[in-house]
Amino acid sequence: MEHNEINRLSRLTSILIQLQSKRLVTAPKLAAKYGVTPRTIYRDMKALETSGVPIVCEEGRGYSLMEGYRIPPVMFTINEANALITAEFIIRACKDESLIKEFSSAIEKIKAVIPNALKAQIEILEQKIGVTKTYTDVGPKSKYLLSIQKALTEHQVITINYINAAHNLSVRDVEPFAVYSNQNDEWVLVAYCRLRKEFRTFSLTGIQKLSLADESFDPHSITFAAYRKQAYGK
Repeated sequence: MEHNEINRLSRLTSILIQLQSKRLVTAPKLAAKYGVTPRTIYRDMKALETSGVPIVCEEGRGYSLMEGYRIPPVMFTINEANALITAEFIIRACKDESLIKEFSSAIEKIKAVIPNALKAQIEILEQKIGVTKTYTDVGPKSKYLLSIQKALTEHQVITINYINAAHNLSVRDVEPFAVYSNQNDEWVLVAYCRLRKEFRTFSLTGIQKLSLADESFDPHSITFAAYRKQAYGK
């Protein structure tokens, strides 16, 4: 098989993965990613359609897969499998219980599709890898990261019972805007606080209780990058 044809097959496979993992992909972005012209991407999409992949073209927006269509699981290389196992150990050392639980569940599903030949090597790595914080960090953990992420993406107001650094308790209705991990590996929520009528930050370890309010909000026009620059000057 000629080199160009091998490159094209590799690109088509990668485009399939992109279509599976993203809601919408565009020809210009794919062209930039693979170092080809948009016209080449158009031909690739046509080739995938001809082979039976149900691609939906949204005029002026991009490409997506037909709702309900699923591509068979991809095969992992040993390096990809080891990267996932390493990520699992790092996640176990994080300071949010919900993330640890759900990531561990996801890893179990991934392991189910990994070939037996790789599983033996993975088991060796699991016995010979560790993250110090897993064994030494006994500080408080948060448990609402994934709930907050869901509310953030769905633009849903949340109510939190929050204890601040001075140990004062307050109940706030907030509009989730972003989450980040600080220098102490603690997760922090950035949200518009309806009580203070401005953006505030809340350490997730200070959230004692969280509930979803029966109310949504309009997305804020400012981006997270712009907020960081405004708040921290970088």
